[in-house]
Amino acid sequence: MDVQVKSCDGITLMPIETKLLSDRKIFLEGEIDSESACEFVKKLLYLCLEDSEQPIDIMINSVGGGIQSGLFIYDTLQSCRTPLRMFCMGTAYSMAAVIFTSGKTRYMFPNSELMLHEPLISNGLGGSASSVRSVSDSLLESKDKINRILSKHTGKTPEEIEEATRFDHYFSPEEAIRFGLADEIIGFEKMLEV
Repeated sequence: MDVQVKSCDGITLMPIETKLLSDRKIFLEGEIDSESACEFVKKLLYLCLEDSEQPIDIMINSVGGGIQSGLFIYDTLQSCRTPLRMFCMGTAYSMAAVIFTSGKTRYMFPNSELMLHEPLISNGLGGSASSVRSVSDSLLESKDKINRILSKHTGKTPEEIEEATRFDHYFSPEEAIRFGLADEIIGFEKMLEV
């Protein structure tokens, strides 16, 4: 989709993604995998290098995805000195919720939702007993790592995080604020003013 933009040459058509990026808005949407994580990080690095003082708005509507891809995004966000504002516009599930929670300021739309759970095994599990044990050990390490990250950004203890993530735990905006996952509920109009 293209939008009309005024320029010194008159009116120019510009892809909406380009316009939003020029307005310092990056979208994290759909499933988080290595490809989408790389695309997200490229945009983030570009905006950080362009101007490290102006805030960047991270617009999230994602079901989550791969742990390593999500941690790649998380590590990049944590090393970024540019002010980052997170907006949960629909859903931020699983790794997307971890990424959302790590923001300096975290806004949720009134009907948006977060979901946290323990890491899951993808694509089935098979092989030798040693292979199964190795996968299990890796999964438990990932769980501890994510629990520490959530503890850091919510003020909850790792034990409280572990208790809350034993099952698929869905949070309304009000519940997310009480649990320390979000800061404020805002509407679309207020988002444009922030």
